[in-house]
Amino acid sequence: MDRDLIELLERRDIRPSAQRVAIAEYVLRTEDHPSADQVWTKVKARFPMVSRATVYNTLQLFVQKGLLRQHVLAEGCTVFDPKIEPHHHFVDDDTGAIHDIPWGSLRVGRIDELTGVDVREYQVVVRGTRKGGRRRA
Repeated sequence: MDRDLIELLERRDIRPSAQRVAIAEYVLRTEDHPSADQVWTKVKARFPMVSRATVYNTLQLFVQKGLLRQHVLAEGCTVFDPKIEPHHHFVDDDTGAIHDIPWGSLRVGRIDELTGVDVREYQVVVRGTRKGGRRRA
């Protein structure tokens, strides 16, 4: 088992069972923004006895403990993001792929001027196509 991941889980008061470590090995190191089903499929290929419920529960635990962020970037599709520092997202209309946009690349102004709301956080989701034509994943 991966000692660094075990220590990370322990620091967040998460008991590092074999199943949780297997899930962490994928979801905390991916550049993708996988759905719970995608995580289950990927982890199940290496750890066949892992159940869908275990994956779902573990992802929620990782979100609660601040290891993952949960986003709804497409209607009806929740994805998980291991990059927890502030950043924005680009969703490719052609492929559905989600790409990170560095926080400083976009400027959003006048958030503090919104009335009647207390903004806790925000992010921009940009949708479109990549220049140079369609690229399938």
